[in-house]
Amino acid sequence: MKINAYLAKSTGVAALGGLLFGFDTAVISGTTRGLTESFHLTPSSLGLTVSIALWGTIVGAMLAGIPGDRWGRRDSLRLMAVLYLVSSLGCALAWNWYALVAFRFIGGLGIGGSSVLAPMYIAEIAPPAERGRLVGCFQISVVLGILVAYFSNYEIGLRNLGPLDWRWKLGIPAAPAALFLVLLFGILRSPRWLVKKQRIEEARQVLRLVGEENYEEELQDIIRSIHLEGAQDRLFAWKYRVPIFLAVTIGMFNQLTGINAILYYLNDIFVRAGFSRVSADLQAVAIGATNLIFTLVAMSVIDKLGRRTLLLTGSVGMAGCLAGVAAVFFSGQHQTWLLWLLVGFIAFFAFSQGAVIWVYISEVFPNQVRAKGQSLGSFSHWFMNALISFEFPRLAASSGAYPFVFFSLMMVVQFFVVLFLYPETKGISLEEMQRKLGIA
Repeated sequence: MKINAYLAKSTGVAALGGLLFGFDTAVISGTTRGLTESFHLTPSSLGLTVSIALWGTIVGAMLAGIPGDRWGRRDSLRLMAVLYLVSSLGCALAWNWYALVAFRFIGGLGIGGSSVLAPMYIAEIAPPAERGRLVGCFQISVVLGILVAYFSNYEIGLRNLGPLDWRWKLGIPAAPAALFLVLLFGILRSPRWLVKKQRIEEARQVLRLVGEENYEEELQDIIRSIHLEGAQDRLFAWKYRVPIFLAVTIGMFNQLTGINAILYYLNDIFVRAGFSRVSADLQAVAIGATNLIFTLVAMSVIDKLGRRTLLLTGSVGMAGCLAGVAAVFFSGQHQTWLLWLLVGFIAFFAFSQGAVIWVYISEVFPNQVRAKGQSLGSFSHWFMNALISFEFPRLAASSGAYPFVFFSLMMVVQFFVVLFLYPETKGISLEEMQRKLGIA
């Protein structure tokens, strides 16, 4: 099946939520010093300033399934776009630290909600053979947003706007947020959500528009799967134990790599190693570019090599690179290796966890509880993210090496969990997947 204009447009617009996700996630890294100076922040209050968005993300991820089921995935993404827009403008105009924290929390709601709704929407309109690559467009947009944020911070830093340049850095995401909101009025609804709402003819039309060759057979398979699930849509039922385990653990391991703590505090890590503020911004651009390149590489092979192969490869590579970073900080020598070790870490992360997580979570749950399951997986990801990001400044203050030792050990654990417990999902329809996991 070819990817036609309707499918490409719907995927591209939904994936734009990932760009805002990445932008809002990474832009804070270039503002930590300015915010510390403007609001006289301690390491703990800086940790709260960074992590408050993540607590908002947890709430957003937990609650996103409610509007996602009630109003649909597409319409709920419009609400996320509004939250992004309000947050960006509010942070740029924040009149005190409390206002800044409040608006960052609102932005977190948007990030958490879009991390649930956008991958789920794409998974539900994508054909099985292309689902990995299409849902992967969300992750490509995330890392593109991270790169754009780093480059934006670097460009603003060159303009010597003074100690309040953080306002410009935090306000720029308002432009793509407004574009995202407008474009969401021109894409299709999820056919699986339409079937769930008994809007069968609309679902049939969507399947035809996205180019599904055997659209009637696909429609009947969706109807049967939802009928078999019946009214039993309680997520924490015994029969859903396997997808719950898979979603929760992959979400946790994604953050136990240390990826977001490193992205949030990347400039501080480089400054601690002896780089200047502007050169730290430039190093961050190199990290962001590596993230994008290897995400694209992963997306080109995810439907061929499979999800497990990527996760296993990445576990080994990340464990080695993180151990190397710890060694640099323990020894206080070879700081020039730091950039290359972090580039290697980002490359292995992008090729594995970064490319797989949102695809995998969107695949393992059946139609009836997919929104709730996606919320659960996203919740475990963001909850672990918030804990690690809050503690990172304090742990790094005592020794820059300790966090990286911990992250490296966690990747060893991930390798064996994936090796023995994770099933492969490539090339299998969402309905076939629930039969494979013993749900149907």
